[in-house]
Amino acid sequence: MERIYCLVIGYVFGLVLFAEIIARARLGRSARTIGSCNPGTANITRQMGKAWGLLVLAGDLLKTAAACWLCAALFPELGRLVYLWAGLGATLGHNFPVWAGFRGGKGVATTCAFLFLFSPLWCGSCIVLGGVVVLATGYLPVAAVVITTAALLPAWHFGALEGFALVLAADVLMIQRHHRGIARALRGEERRALRGKTAREK
Repeated sequence: MERIYCLVIGYVFGLVLFAEIIARARLGRSARTIGSCNPGTANITRQMGKAWGLLVLAGDLLKTAAACWLCAALFPELGRLVYLWAGLGATLGHNFPVWAGFRGGKGVATTCAFLFLFSPLWCGSCIVLGGVVVLATGYLPVAAVVITTAALLPAWHFGALEGFALVLAADVLMIQRHHRGIARALRGEERRALRGKTAREK
């Protein structure tokens, strides 16, 4: 039951969409009605500026960390697996918030947060790899999937089959949220981060 409790606690924390809060406070509109219509860091950064984007990023990281730390205090017997259970719950809450008709964000920040807590060195290296992919290609969707796919190896090493299964679930979620962006990247139609143009517009 501890694992289910972690999922539920994580889900509740994940329901707080900081992009939505900031967009409504500053623009009087839902984040799901501006730009790409995604309530996440990248969309808020493009539409409102870097400072507001960083605030959204910080909020999404902290809500996931808070869920993980609370569950770690409540269920220490789960060891480091508690971060995967609570973090996956937070990502599900972020991606599929019941109060917004299950239309939420893409879960990149929430996923990176709980992977880092699970294995700061090895999963942190996977996050750095994702950053390198962004710098090299400019494609955020590709980098997001690279992070979760690369994290499967440390998940198996430190969490055995259970850890691998949980990170595989996060990987599937990441692919599900980004498959359209990856398809656009393959066609040269995806807007590149840091460059502001698609490959066809160069």
